[in-house]
Amino acid sequence: MFSTSTTTNPNNDIELSSPPSDGVSCLKFSPKANNLIVAGSWDQKIRCWEINAPTKSSLPKAIISHEAAILCTDWSGDGTKVFTGGVDGKAKCWNLATNQIVQVAQHTAPIKECFWIEESNVLVTASWDRTLKYWDTRQQTGTPVLSLELTERIYAMDMLYPLLAVATADRKIYIYDLKNPQSPYKTVESLLKYQTRCISCFPDKSGFALGSIEGRVAIQSLDDSKQENSFTFKCHRENDTVAYAVNNISFALPYGTFATAGSDGGFSFWDKEAKFRLKQFSKLPQSISTATFNLDASFYAYASSYDWSKGSQYFDPNQPNSIFVRVVGDEAKKGNKQTKKR
Repeated sequence: MFSTSTTTNPNNDIELSSPPSDGVSCLKFSPKANNLIVAGSWDQKIRCWEINAPTKSSLPKAIISHEAAILCTDWSGDGTKVFTGGVDGKAKCWNLATNQIVQVAQHTAPIKECFWIEESNVLVTASWDRTLKYWDTRQQTGTPVLSLELTERIYAMDMLYPLLAVATADRKIYIYDLKNPQSPYKTVESLLKYQTRCISCFPDKSGFALGSIEGRVAIQSLDDSKQENSFTFKCHRENDTVAYAVNNISFALPYGTFATAGSDGGFSFWDKEAKFRLKQFSKLPQSISTATFNLDASFYAYASSYDWSKGSQYFDPNQPNSIFVRVVGDEAKKGNKQTKKR
């Protein structure tokens, strides 16, 4: 069962004003301004806010509509544009200065993930049509510079140049070196038995963390000689009898620690080297659908939205869709052991 808490902001974090009217699917901080964040939603809109930590407030900066629900988003390297991928198979580029939007990519099925690769000036998109495509956004839509066919639908992807990790529906993870993206240099199988929900690259690019629908996380090393560093652990469970999906894993890049967020409405910070939970936060009354750190890990943003993991019977139309931003202190740093078990 879901938490019975009626407090929508139990951790007393910054709540973004004018939130989406439907489920929040993606969050991403600007690579240039640590206090700017965008959110894509099933209400077919992408929104941008400015966060003010001292006053614990936010200011809506921009909003633009799409023709379909948005599943993923990323920023251009200079922070002037925002890319989105939608259920209509279209990727778009939103110019924040002019508030103009143009289509830059097309798939035959929803686009689940997109990342801007600043080093090669291309956009990479991953779709349920089983393809991974690279686009020169200056060229006409419909002509990717590279298109790769994978074995199954792409459920999750993360990029930390030059590492690209792609997780598919058949529990495979394709690892690419973006300096030579034509084929994966490594293909591994998930350590988890059930469907992949999210993936996140280690800050040192030596491996990745994988989350599943079964309340479990895999820490997987890419070095075959260091497989002792690979392990799995349980999280987002109730008394080890009810398992909830791990909807997001996000690394705090300066510290090497990471956060998990799940369908149980909870989120926690972890140290993978010490195999230790640094802090567990109070649960929200509904699922956390997505989350992210900003670049210097001074903010951790998370969205409270029903993720449909328990079916339509658990949907409560009276529950608002909310986005919260936590001002992160020492709680995300290694050595901050506030609990005694994983």
